Amino acid sequence: MSFHGLNTPVVLVDLDIADRNIRRFQNYADAHGLKVRPHIKTHKLPAIAEMQLRAGAIGITCQKLSEAEAMIAGSPEIRDVLITYNILGAEKLKHLKILARKVALSVVADNETVIDGLSSAFASEPTPLRVLVECNTGADRCGVASPEEALLLAHKIAAAPGLVFGGLMTYPPVNGAEAVESFMMQAKARIEASGLAVPVITSGGTPSMMDAAEAPVTTEYRPGTYVYNDRSLVSRGACGWEDCALTVLATVVSVPSSNRAIIDAGSKVLTSDLLGLSGYGHVVGRDDIVIDQLSEEHGRLVADGLIGLNVGDQVRIVPNHACVVSNMVDRLVVVSDGFQQPEIWPVVARGQIV
Repeated sequence: MSFHGLNTPVVLVDLDIADRNIRRFQNYADAHGLKVRPHIKTHKLPAIAEMQLRAGAIGITCQKLSEAEAMIAGSPEIRDVLITYNILGAEKLKHLKILARKVALSVVADNETVIDGLSSAFASEPTPLRVLVECNTGADRCGVASPEEALLLAHKIAAAPGLVFGGLMTYPPVNGAEAVESFMMQAKARIEASGLAVPVITSGGTPSMMDAAEAPVTTEYRPGTYVYNDRSLVSRGACGWEDCALTVLATVVSVPSSNRAIIDAGSKVLTSDLLGLSGYGHVVGRDDIVIDQLSEEHGRLVADGLIGLNVGDQVRIVPNHACVVSNMVDRLVVVSDGFQQPEIWPVVARGQIV
């Protein structure tokens, strides 16, 4: 399929690659008795969430309340949602109650203030809200620090009007299956010994998803970036370039020297995320080129020898971090062997930050 004629810079998604990525992990999870609850932060598209559900996912994960609202409004097939973020504030809680009346909803908490707010909002609701305790298994972001703290919060939730204890959640460090197994086994044992059931133990993260079964205590897994993949995942050995469904198509607008070219994609499209890498993306088919600088609207490509590009040439770039690129644009171009021509899809949940 030719991309000439597209107004660049533009974000491209190969739907066939995305579908292959979805089925690859779903097959792994099915083989190991894991439920899949993919995170929509990467694609933000109801249509791709539907592909994940039809492949066998039990529901979706969202990070923000407004993301969940946008996704549910965009698809009648999305009926089960987990929001993996501490929810605070009267306005958010009002929206959360409305959302809980539409779908099976779960949220997380790692402190009593969040639990108290959730309880005050749901105490008079006909259906209690499922709340999971978020646990820190080594990523050092949110989460209680010990199984003992998880036990205390589990009982706080169980005793709170309008709430029901739903289990344990973590976002682990890369290669963190052993840490997840150790923490969750201890927490689960303590909680069950105290008389509470632990119906769900949910973990996530694309880099280590093919090792998810090494923590058999886990009941479900929440991969996100896997649907598109990106340069950071290729660098970690989690996938190959052929598994990268999202690319940025850019046009060369200047060739000021024999080893340097400027493209019309800068930090507004490629993002300034480095994720420990050198350079701002991989130019497909040109391992000799480095994207060494970005301004908002320009990207600088350099090569050790002749760069071999002319003004008007187009290049495709695998970004360092696909999730951020999705959130940069209102719409993207979707291609597939099943399409007669590229389709324009709005990024339904982009910019949903509350």
